[in-house]
Amino acid sequence: MHITQLNRECLLHLFSFLDKNSRKNLAKTCHKLLEVFQDPLLWSLLNFHSPMELKKDNFLLGPALKYLSICWYSERVKVCNIEDWMKNSFQRDFCNRHENTVSDFLLDVCNRCPNLLSLTLSGCGHVTDDSILLLLQNCPKLRTLKLENCVRITDQTLQAVTLHGGSLQTLHVDFCRNITRAGLERVREKCPSVLLRAERSANMIPDSQPEKKLTLEKASRKLVQL
Repeated sequence: MHITQLNRECLLHLFSFLDKNSRKNLAKTCHKLLEVFQDPLLWSLLNFHSPMELKKDNFLLGPALKYLSICWYSERVKVCNIEDWMKNSFQRDFCNRHENTVSDFLLDVCNRCPNLLSLTLSGCGHVTDDSILLLLQNCPKLRTLKLENCVRITDQTLQAVTLHGGSLQTLHVDFCRNITRAGLERVREKCPSVLLRAERSANMIPDSQPEKKLTLEKASRKLVQL
């Protein structure tokens, strides 16, 4: 039996074992397999391992998407985590290439994927509170939100959770240095049913403007002199 003689359900099952590139390559072989590739039922789960993967034409984004993960563990993440005003020209050029990539992709998710149940972002240093706010507003069924090493995430995201995370059951904000203990306590108070985890977040040194750092350094020197 030729593969194209299999029924739609069998073909969808076979496609489900393939990665995104393999699905795309197989879809190029004939019209019937292209239709399977374009079936929304095939795309309920999406995993990405770098921002650049979001620009590839090897997946389908639609209302069937329920589980989304963008986890970037490259050494290059460290460059994105440097405070903007401390970056040199090389580091700024590197970040400019993909600074809005994840945020723009999440905007597409907001517009096309209202049934999203779970979102995991790790190492996405350019994702902002505004992106998470829009996601919570446009994906009301979201039950799990896991943010790790997302340095631009602040207490504004925690506030958005208390206002728009009505379906949220699990919230992780690990190694997000601009999250404060007060923001975490506010979530625990207003959303007691949410399983909240914040590994190291409230204990890390938050970002601060250069003039604030200078003031702190002067104060420290005065204390040493005393």
